Amino acid sequence: MRQLSLIPTRPMGQLLKWVGNKYKYAHIIVSYFPANYNKFIEPFVGTGAILATLSPKKAIAGDTLAPLIEIWTLLQNDPKKLIDYYASIITRFNCNRQETYEEVRQRYNSSPNGLDLLVLSRTCYGGVIRFTKEGKISTPVGPHKPISPNAFTSRVMEWRQRVENVTFLNRSFLDTMSLAEKGDLVYCDPPYVDSQAILYGAQSFSFAKLIEQIQRCKNIEAKVALSIDGKKKSERKTVQLQIPSGIFEREVYLDCGSAMLKRFQKRGEVMIGEDVHDRLLLTW
Repeated sequence: MRQLSLIPTRPMGQLLKWVGNKYKYAHIIVSYFPANYNKFIEPFVGTGAILATLSPKKAIAGDTLAPLIEIWTLLQNDPKKLIDYYASIITRFNCNRQETYEEVRQRYNSSPNGLDLLVLSRTCYGGVIRFTKEGKISTPVGPHKPISPNAFTSRVMEWRQRVENVTFLNRSFLDTMSLAEKGDLVYCDPPYVDSQAILYGAQSFSFAKLIEQIQRCKNIEAKVALSIDGKKKSERKTVQLQIPSGIFEREVYLDCGSAMLKRFQKRGEVMIGEDVHDRLLLTW
């Protein structure tokens, strides 16, 4: 069984820039995981912050967004392609931001692919991957300067090593979680119940179906950790969740600072009274 390090360490930087990612406190979440488990399963892999921090010996990670899985597959099998593409686009972007960004976004929307999704995640406003009803990315270009090609290269090589033992799947969370067996550890970071439908993954997600799968995992003695809405408005609002009693044994709140989506909507204004506390639920 996998033996977890006593002090989990996150990567030196994020590979993808994405609103709602768990990079800043991935090491805190992982510190609540059990020391021993058979294989690790993450059915909503997203930016992989928890996955890379844990760096498991055996793992399965899934997501329904095919271009996202394409990025992870390239990271494992052809990292040079990621590095070269990022360098070529960012060099042009730094000379002509708006035109280059619009070109990449239009190309992605015409033919979704991992390479352009990677660039968009690092150059769009606040890392907010926002979709229209037609499934097109609509986020405008961000004001920030993206990381340099050299910095990105270093991140690619570190992250590749951290996820070398992972099998990536372009599947629904139901299919990925169905692979859980006794003694496994499952971490779920789904679209949040109180989030807006413009965000990736929120349009068709069923929280009730996720709870059913978590119950199944618990019944077969696989441990499950769930990150989900907790408290908003600087603890003035607690998001109510429809969860049957007896599934989770522990509840932890994590201070996430001011709401990232609110900052996007307010175009970077100072957020007062908008602090968020995520909820971490554990079945053991």
